[in-house]
Amino acid sequence: MEVEVSVQDYFFTASRSTITEAEKLPCSISISLWESWFYKWLEILQPALSPTDAYELTLRLTDDAEIQGLNAQYRHKNQPTDVLAFAALEVNSPQLPTEFQLSVPLYLGDVVISVDTAGRQAQQQGHPLQTELAWLAAHGLLHLLGWDHPDEERLVEMLNQQETLLQSVNLTIQR
Repeated sequence: MEVEVSVQDYFFTASRSTITEAEKLPCSISISLWESWFYKWLEILQPALSPTDAYELTLRLTDDAEIQGLNAQYRHKNQPTDVLAFAALEVNSPQLPTEFQLSVPLYLGDVVISVDTAGRQAQQQGHPLQTELAWLAAHGLLHLLGWDHPDEERLVEMLNQQETLLQSVNLTIQR
């Protein structure tokens, strides 16, 4: 299996040249670590969507202001949220030619995480920011693969799957 993850860095570091110590991202996760997590998670989930078993996704780490704008634009909720997932795959999407499918990774979509909200949630839950970011990334990945939580039963199922994914990369979370 092949997994390509494009990580777009935290909003403050991308937009300003002078950053105070208080504004620095308190938990930096390398691109290679993100890639290894998504690789492991896709291995476990076995989506069988790509004929070449190659996948690509974008992860954007941002702040509350940017995610609020996205949440308002796409979900009509004018408030920050912790994670948004924009799946590239649709149930009725047109099929690409086989030769094209065999030449490129299957693009799953975009996961956007507010580091501001993740930081607050990590503090409230009493675990490291790295764990909360992984939790939210796993949640976003499940959405990219078609998982949803329209009711309590499906939410519990999804949360249990997230716990399994985190345990697979030696992280634990108490919810």
